Amino acid sequence: MAALGGTLAGVIATTQIAGPLLAQEETRNASVYEQLDLFGDIFERIRSQYVEEVEASELIEAAIDGMLTSLDPHSSYLSPDDAVAMRVQTSGEFGGLGIEVTQEEGFIKVVSPIDSTPAAEAGIEAGDYITHVDGESVLGLTLDAAVEKMRGPVGSEIIITVVREGEQNPFDVSIIRDTIELQAVRTRVQGETVVLRITTFNDKTFPNLEEKLAEEVEKMGGIENVNGFVVDLRNNPGGLLTQAVKVSDAFLEAGEIVSTRGRDPADGDRFNATPGDLAQGKPIVVLINGGSASASEIVAGALKDHRRAIVVGTKSFGKGSVQTIMPLRGDGAMRLTTARYYTPSGRSIQALGVSPDIIVQQPPRAPETEEEEDGPPLLNSEADLRGAISNDSLSEDQVLQIEEDRAKAEQAAELREEDYQLAYAIDILKGLSALAPND
Repeated sequence: MAALGGTLAGVIATTQIAGPLLAQEETRNASVYEQLDLFGDIFERIRSQYVEEVEASELIEAAIDGMLTSLDPHSSYLSPDDAVAMRVQTSGEFGGLGIEVTQEEGFIKVVSPIDSTPAAEAGIEAGDYITHVDGESVLGLTLDAAVEKMRGPVGSEIIITVVREGEQNPFDVSIIRDTIELQAVRTRVQGETVVLRITTFNDKTFPNLEEKLAEEVEKMGGIENVNGFVVDLRNNPGGLLTQAVKVSDAFLEAGEIVSTRGRDPADGDRFNATPGDLAQGKPIVVLINGGSASASEIVAGALKDHRRAIVVGTKSFGKGSVQTIMPLRGDGAMRLTTARYYTPSGRSIQALGVSPDIIVQQPPRAPETEEEEDGPPLLNSEADLRGAISNDSLSEDQVLQIEEDRAKAEQAAELREEDYQLAYAIDILKGLSALAPND
């Protein structure tokens, strides 16, 4: 009887709790249906009474886009044309200006210009605000609508009005639209350092990185002649998560690279490194700045948390969310934020960014000045003095080696004028190489 009584009491208690919960759910559903009825009423009023005739399909697309863009700056509706353009962009070639943008306070904010594109060559910088396109304000437009205004035929001119921190007044910039062919990875050798400049994360990024890194190492006569690698992610707006994972994995032997967590914990994902390091254990410096976003931050965060690289530069952009492209009927698509991503230490970088280990600001370019008139040669050392005696402690080969080292130092000094952050990164690798034990 005690057991039966307990069972009955449990049933009664459950019924008493479930009753109000079911009522609340029914009330919520009724409220949703009322709101949908309201939407239908407004839709019909617009169709029948708006001052001009409007296409029903355009109204519905605008309503869908408004619903998505109200969520966050990265969720949006993609019309069939926009969906095709997005697929083309991630393949590595598309038409436009060459800038990655987001929306902030109603205006279009440049996340970063893409290297060797019309926007970069015109002087557009990360952090710039675009307020007008060809004299028309973009205030109030959705992000996709503003981007659409910036698109146009290759070879046509566009005038954008820019507001920049440190500039007192807005100014216009003329840009000629062009086909943007993204070279995902560019490489160069600076002294004994291989510099890997990654401009975007598209389908070509990891294959380009693997191929070009191997080429540069071979040109230098083998990995033993390389003192380290600089991975330059400055002004890289991001791209495909899968490519960010592959690039991180290229320099890690094991451990977590990134994890994603959505609304449902069961939908989370975790990506781990596999054995193999393209840099073969050589030291790495990663360069970031305020234009490094999304996939760039995944790479920087993973290599930093695993102490595989020293991160140098300034704080990154802070886009720590994952967007999923969901195909819709009618060939359109929906870009929806479905998760946040976390670095191996378990920290989300959303709105915070990745903080560099060493903060190094890029000095503003000094205005060019006319060269001073040539004067008498300056006496810079003992060797410049008339009749100075020679150094008898060095062989001819040793003197040549000193002169070669001096030439390399002069090249490094020139690089500081051209790109101070990169020169700083290379100096770090030189220091680490000097402290490394001899084999």
